[in-house]
Amino acid sequence: MKSPEAMASGRGVLNLRFNQDQGCFSCCMETGLRIYNVDPLVEKAHFGMELMGSVGYCEMLYRTNLLAIVAGGARPKFADNTVLVYDDISKKFVLEFTFSSFVKNVKLRRDKLVVVLSHQIHVFSFPSPCQRLFTVETRMNNLGLCEVSPIVSAERQLLVFPGHKLGSVQLVDLASTEAGISSAPVTINAHQGELACLAVNQQGTMVATASNKGTLIRVWDTTRRAQLVELRRGSDPATLYCINFSGDSEFLCCSSDKGTVHIFALKDTHLNRRSTFSNMGFLGNYVESQWALANFTVPPECACICAFGSRSSVIAICLDGTFHKYVFNADGNCNREAFDVYLDVCDDDEF
Repeated sequence: MKSPEAMASGRGVLNLRFNQDQGCFSCCMETGLRIYNVDPLVEKAHFGMELMGSVGYCEMLYRTNLLAIVAGGARPKFADNTVLVYDDISKKFVLEFTFSSFVKNVKLRRDKLVVVLSHQIHVFSFPSPCQRLFTVETRMNNLGLCEVSPIVSAERQLLVFPGHKLGSVQLVDLASTEAGISSAPVTINAHQGELACLAVNQQGTMVATASNKGTLIRVWDTTRRAQLVELRRGSDPATLYCINFSGDSEFLCCSSDKGTVHIFALKDTHLNRRSTFSNMGFLGNYVESQWALANFTVPPECACICAFGSRSSVIAICLDGTFHKYVFNADGNCNREAFDVYLDVCDDDEF
C-alpha cells in the first residue's frame, strides 16, 4: 500500500495535519508550508521555499504563533533529524532540537513537545523552559505513531504510542511523569498485527486503534483498559490514514486509501449499522462489530485526513488539493455541503 506521502499529487503536497481542535490545518509542501482555517476555508499563512524549504511535517499549537516543523521532500533546507520551532510573531526560528536519527513525528501541547524517532520518543517541557523530561524506548515505529491528549486540564493527560508487543498500545500519564512520580507502564493489547493508526479524544479518556489490516477500529477506555466498542470500516484490507474523535467524543471518523470517509456513533451506538447476517452464528466475530452510521467518498485512492466540524459535519482534506465538507444525521444520510480547492485559496493579504 502507498503511504500518504507517496500518494502526493503533482501539486506537491507532502503532508496534511489538523491542529489540536481541528479548526485549522497545516499543508506541508515541496514549496514550503501553508496554514489554513477550516470553516470558513481561508489561507492564514504562507511560508515559502526561501524560509523553510520543502517541509515534511508541521505541528501547530492550536491557533498560536508557534509551529514545529521537520524538513522533508526533495528540496529540504534543514536536516531531517532536526525539529525547528518557528515563531510567527518574531518571524524567526526560536528553538532547534537535533537527534541521532530521522524524526518521524512531532506533537505539541501547551506544556509539552514530543519528538518521535524510529525507536524512541523524547518528551520536553515547552515552551519555556524547554528541557528534556524523559525518553521512552519503543518497538520499531516507522510510521511515527504517537498521540497526546491535547487539553492540559483534562481528566487524563496521556501520551499514547505502540507498545513493545506486536499490536499493543502503551499509555503514559504525563501528569505523573511531570511530578516525578514513577508510574508503571500501562499496555493495551489492541490488535494481532502492527498498529497503523492511533487517536486520542480531547479528554484523554478514550483511545482508538487500527492495525495494518485496516478492517477494524477498536475504541478503548484508557482508565479501565477495556474495549468499549469495535467498529468495522470494511471487509477488505485497507491503509488507514486518519482517525479522529468529535470534540464531545460522541462520534468518530476515519479515512483510508479506499477513498471513503466513515462516520461512527460512539455514544448512541445503536445508530451504527449491524450486519444483515447477525443471526447466522457461523460467521463468528464478523457480525459482532458495528458498521458505519454514514460515509462519503472523496476522489478515488486519494489520501486524506478527516475531522469533525460544526453542526454534525465532517471535513475531509485531500493530498490532491481538494476540500470536502459533508453533513450527516442520525438516520445515516450524508450530504455534501461544500467543496473547494484549498491550494487555490489565496491569503487574505494578497487581495
